Amino acid sequence: MKLLFKLGWRNIWRNRRRSILTMLAIMFATFAAIAMRGIQLGSYDVNIKFATRFFPGFIQIQEDGYHKSPSLRKSFRVSDEMKSLLDNSDGITGYSERINSEGLISFYDQTFGTAIFGIDPATEKNTSKMMEKIKQGKFFSTTNTNEIVLGETLARNLKVQVGDTVVVLSQAFDGSMGNLKFIVSGIIKTGISEFDKMSAFIGIDMARELLFMYNRVNAIAINIDEVRDQNAVVSYLKSGINDTNIAVVGWEELMPDFRQSIEFDNVSGIFMLLILIVIVAFGILNTVLMSITERFREFGVTLAIGMKHIKLVYLVTIETFLISTCGIIAGEVIGFFINLYIVNNPVQMGAEFDWMLEEYGFLPRIESTLNPEVFISVGIAVLAISVLAVIIPLIKVYKLEPLKGIRYT
Repeated sequence: MKLLFKLGWRNIWRNRRRSILTMLAIMFATFAAIAMRGIQLGSYDVNIKFATRFFPGFIQIQEDGYHKSPSLRKSFRVSDEMKSLLDNSDGITGYSERINSEGLISFYDQTFGTAIFGIDPATEKNTSKMMEKIKQGKFFSTTNTNEIVLGETLARNLKVQVGDTVVVLSQAFDGSMGNLKFIVSGIIKTGISEFDKMSAFIGIDMARELLFMYNRVNAIAINIDEVRDQNAVVSYLKSGINDTNIAVVGWEELMPDFRQSIEFDNVSGIFMLLILIVIVAFGILNTVLMSITERFREFGVTLAIGMKHIKLVYLVTIETFLISTCGIIAGEVIGFFINLYIVNNPVQMGAEFDWMLEEYGFLPRIESTLNPEVFISVGIAVLAISVLAVIIPLIKVYKLEPLKGIRYT
């Protein structure tokens, strides 16, 4: 086998120009695929972080079925054991209890439907970026204040300003109607039209008073450092929570539309990469076919003096492997530096793409990643398609008869 590798290495340089051009084609396919895949996965990671840290959280603890059919009655009590579980997890950077409800908000003769969120500002700032979206006024700082923060569009529709008093009406946990007065302390602008149109934030203790929730919550939103840590944290929480009525839900289930957008983009990206690699495969097929056709007489002689067909097959395979490996290594190096540059210098796409953020929750920014999985998967894919591309030439070599090879012109 060592001799075959030596012969294979020498053979690929017998036609230096053709071998170099093939290596360049493989190199181009490799670094282009790495750059494209790196940008895809890097952009997914940053947008998932943005969308989850915006408000939903990477993970939520809820009563089973709540995310599919939200209801005020689908609530639970947060036990000391559950708090200890959350506090002792290395992967969790913050968590916040929440009460979610729907109701009406009124200011004089103006009344609109609203989504009511009862939160704890002390823990919310470590869980989401919502409190940073304040446009006017300020966010309340305690959980039992009669202050309320409204979405910009909702405030504009109500024609309220910071300092005005509004009335919130909602059906309570026990079926009665709860209503309280609140002073508008701040107005937020997220850029997401539906959220700005409906959202109203109050302290979680005031939400309990309004909705007669006592010590119950609808969800615990959880923040983690990296997207890749999610499965480990979910498994940790599921193993620690023994209540079968409690579910641990990842961002994919919390934001199904967002997940589907990523999946669709991912499939289209993979399809484009396959087209690129297949084009290179035809180039490799052409190169190897020309190479073995030129050497039919040489192969015929070696077969006539006793060399086995299978060794010739090994030799051609080794030549293809060496050419592909050289091209892949060069492409991996170039792809690494391209991705490294984009990681350190994200590309801002400009204000004209802001609609992406508003409609789908994506950031108008191109990011990349240095995740080893990108380099390994692309390298294996290019090498595999290169080997598959030489199946037809290998069959020709295996079926070559010594006399026909010698007489070939």
